[in-house]
Amino acid sequence: MAKPYYFYVILCADQSLYGGFTDDVGRRFATHQAGQGAKYTRPKFRHPLRLLYAEAFPDKSSALKAEYAFKHQSRAKKIAFLHEHGISVG
Repeated sequence: MAKPYYFYVILCADQSLYGGFTDDVGRRFATHQAGQGAKYTRPKFRHPLRLLYAEAFPDKSSALKAEYAFKHQSRAKKIAFLHEHGISVG
């Protein structure tokens, strides 16, 4: 069986939503928390506060497509996506 990949969403300290992909959500969130993740989450004003959402995909390509789709939406659509998955922001 192939290793799953995950699309995840983090709520940042500035209330922005960061989407990413990984093969280990816990490790990747810890990397973001340590200030060593994506450039977007490194500034103190954007420090990752909490992991809001994670979804497993059977392959890397599918997880990347989910990440891309999320990142290229308005904030309102991102919040609607999370709401549809039972997650309240704010």
